[in-house]
Amino acid sequence: MLISKWGNSLGVRLPRSLVKDLRLEPGDELEVVSASAARIILAKHDRRARAVERMRVRALPIPEDFTFDREEIHTR
Repeated sequence: MLISKWGNSLGVRLPRSLVKDLRLEPGDELEVVSASAARIILAKHDRRARAVERMRVRALPIPEDFTFDREEIHTR
């Protein structure tokens, strides 16, 4: 991979095969797992999956007789 200068930063273009294998999309973050002078190991930092898991853990139980009524919510 070629390192390029973008403004005051350096950037790397990822090969299409790597993007496909990691299922990367614009806005995804990569995490440096390990680095040495000869090798950098990256992992996809999946914020969305972790956020969903945190919400799932905090979710309160819903009573079995609960019904969602949009009209009732919007009445004043």
